[in-house]
Amino acid sequence: MREPAANETALGEALLAAEDVSLSFGGVRALTGVSFDIRKGEIRAIIGPNGAGKTSMLNVVNGFYQPQSGRITFKGEVRKSMRPYAAARGGIARTFQNLALFRGMTTLDNILAGRTLKMHRGFFWQLLRYGPALREEVEHRRRVEEIIDFLEIAAIRKVQVGRLPYGLQKRVELGRALAMEPDLLLLDEPMAGMNLEEKEDMSRFIIDVNQQYGTTIALIEHDMGVVMDLSDRVVVLDYGRKIADGTPDEVKRDKDVIRAYLGETH
Repeated sequence: MREPAANETALGEALLAAEDVSLSFGGVRALTGVSFDIRKGEIRAIIGPNGAGKTSMLNVVNGFYQPQSGRITFKGEVRKSMRPYAAARGGIARTFQNLALFRGMTTLDNILAGRTLKMHRGFFWQLLRYGPALREEVEHRRRVEEIIDFLEIAAIRKVQVGRLPYGLQKRVELGRALAMEPDLLLLDEPMAGMNLEEKEDMSRFIIDVNQQYGTTIALIEHDMGVVMDLSDRVVVLDYGRKIADGTPDEVKRDKDVIRAYLGETH
């Protein structure tokens, strides 16, 4: 279980705020007037039944979807829309429900790909691999090796990810996101399809990322035990609407949450 922060009230001001966000696809309303914030330094869970709009919300946050109404405030800057590359440059990294790795590349090269936005030397210098470009590459590789050690995957650093078991591939994807040095890390079902041991490992790494790196995390997760153990606060969506928002203890006692997500017998 995650240890409480030394001062939970010191989680900080809102790093990101969604205000009255609505998103439609034709006649289908994916999100309707959703508002919540993510505070600096916290682990913020977004939960709800299938089709509740959770992934759509993350897609709005990182610019993959553009909402019809509402706005997102990130680092104090108000925006109505943002493209994924601009979100990445601004400090938002993302993992996905379905693995989005370069399966023919090694673990090392996949994580190194996350450093692309940090590379400032032009194509000509990178082609030569000389002088400033070589020094830059050495520094990026050093950073990647630190992440590999942190995630305890040194033994597979030269292995093609397509040959790795599912749980390790998920860890590599987390490493690639960390290589971007994000201020806000979005994790979309990081433990889907994992066995108990793999979930325990991933939970530990998520806590360490939050506490050791100081990274703010928003995660979608269906395992309620994981959500209750990891999260500082939880927002609950149902049919694209927010039905609850609060601490894990508050949310799990909420009658609307019990009815919509946990089931009356809980």
